[in-house]
Amino acid sequence: MAAPRVWVSGRLHVVYWEKGQSVLVDSHCHLDRLPGGDTPEGVRKAVLEAREAGVGHILCVAIDLESYPRMRELIQGIDGVSVSVGVHPNEHDRQEPSLERLLQEAEDPAVVAIGETGLDYFREEGDQEWQRRRFRTHIRAARETGLPLVIHTRDARDDTLRVMEEEGADVCGGVMHCFTESWEMAKRALEMGFYLSFSGIVTFRNADSLREVARRVPLDRLLVETDSPYLAPVPHRGKPNRPAWVVDVARRIAEERGMTEEALAAATTENFFALFRRARRE
Repeated sequence: MAAPRVWVSGRLHVVYWEKGQSVLVDSHCHLDRLPGGDTPEGVRKAVLEAREAGVGHILCVAIDLESYPRMRELIQGIDGVSVSVGVHPNEHDRQEPSLERLLQEAEDPAVVAIGETGLDYFREEGDQEWQRRRFRTHIRAARETGLPLVIHTRDARDDTLRVMEEEGADVCGGVMHCFTESWEMAKRALEMGFYLSFSGIVTFRNADSLREVARRVPLDRLLVETDSPYLAPVPHRGKPNRPAWVVDVARRIAEERGMTEEALAAATTENFFALFRRARRE
């Protein structure tokens, strides 16, 4: 992918892409959790770095309500950054998201999705009904607002699909983020109108089965993400992930699908704005 042309005006960097150039979207990251992301300067630095790499939009995803106001404050006034609101299934001893609170936060036009939500049994023991109740609340908020869901699932395939079906998640749709499951689960999610998003895991040496899924997903249901600061792709393994490195994820998927990076960027960017309809294309 060709690099954008960058002009510097005073203390602000303004990035312009050549007409017709494809620009990527990082459909899932956590800007406020990057090294230095606890300051406006750190967030702006990461966004600028991504823009210089050809990333034109970023979705900054919430994981709890306690840190959400600060996250929202950090991205205030930065073009090309949207947010979601929700509570991650692994967040213990946190403020539980009520339907009313989610609906209230979703009135903010910068909020383009509900989540991240879902089920994660990987590190959990005992009865997980509390996770399922939380997941149901998010789905109900998404249905009422018309916003798409950002769903996380790990070691909880059957329950994730069951709750989605019982709560009518197909009405609002959304994305299965950082998808690592089988083609059988992918088909079920696709049948419910969901998109599948792939992270740096798709570049890992032992991810052959996941790359097979990435090859089979219909192009109009495909997204790319970093989940930064986690899951840095090859060749950045072992480092805190950055939104700019979604380029490496897209490059590997393009290779696997036998298409150009530009075509992959164009398709996944169109998919992002088709799904997250509130997001503003700069």
